[in-house]
Amino acid sequence: MDLNKKFTPETWPDHPEKATLEAKNKFVGFWLFLGGETILFATLFATYLALKNKGPSGFEFSTQGLFELPLVFVMTLLLLTSSLTSVYAMYHLKNYDFKKMQLWLVITAFLGLGFLALEVYEFVHYIHLGFTFDNSAFSSAFYTLVGTHGFHVAIGLVWLTLLIFRNSKRGLNLYNAPKYYTFSLYWHFIDVVWVFIFTVVYLMGVIG
Repeated sequence: MDLNKKFTPETWPDHPEKATLEAKNKFVGFWLFLGGETILFATLFATYLALKNKGPSGFEFSTQGLFELPLVFVMTLLLLTSSLTSVYAMYHLKNYDFKKMQLWLVITAFLGLGFLALEVYEFVHYIHLGFTFDNSAFSSAFYTLVGTHGFHVAIGLVWLTLLIFRNSKRGLNLYNAPKYYTFSLYWHFIDVVWVFIFTVVYLMGVIG
């Protein structure tokens, strides 16, 4: 099958992301990758919970006066909205509307960038308060967990930016459709991880 074949909305496959053997193989590899990522974050969550509020030499450290829920809520809103916009993008992918798909992906990128900017601001704010990476085992666990997620967001933004620019003049075909769809799955994964971070780290940290 010609992966660069030109289609029309009428001839475009119902599931272009799985229309070729190469695409199906990519999905198998990607799900294996997500399995490893799930184990990674599960380990980081377990470490964080084991060290929660533990300061130097057993000193109890309280996060109730540290975490700022309004800021974290805005971050959560940005990231969850970006997940929704990526869904819209995949809707237009399946309807063979390249321009609208690209538009929603650009919006997704800006929302993700806004989330990342606020996370950097949050980290700088905590550091100014004296809550640094080497402050305690707990602070190390916090920055490692949240920072690893932030790193995944940054990787996703680089991935998305390359997809947008590299395919800007190519249009949709059976070669790049699986790439877009795989990115969307990755983006949903890091959104789900953030929901757990928001609940386990921030809500539990403020509630106590």
